[in-house]
Amino acid sequence: MEAKAILRTARISPQKARLVADQVRGLPLARALNLLKFSDKKAAAMIYKVVYSAASNAENNLGADADELKVKTIMVDEGPVLKRFMARAKGRGTRILKRTSHITVVVGEGK
Repeated sequence: MEAKAILRTARISPQKARLVADQVRGLPLARALNLLKFSDKKAAAMIYKVVYSAASNAENNLGADADELKVKTIMVDEGPVLKRFMARAKGRGTRILKRTSHITVVVGEGK
């Protein structure tokens, strides 16, 4: 039995979010939440909320035991890109890409 939660258009680049996601993939739920809570990365706070939400979905909707849950899959996909311009010398402008992410977490009972 698996439960999932999705955070769409999170204002962080997928490359930075994947660094944190790789740390918690496959871990038991309690250990993953503890690691995310004490991490200094911006992505850790976002991923913490999604993992906690997926765990709550498993408990409330499926009646799963929180002690036996583990992070089965965690994916960070690219979301829409905000395109902005920054003024440069001699009347020019350069493009700035503000990237967003879609974070998907699936938790399930792991043996």
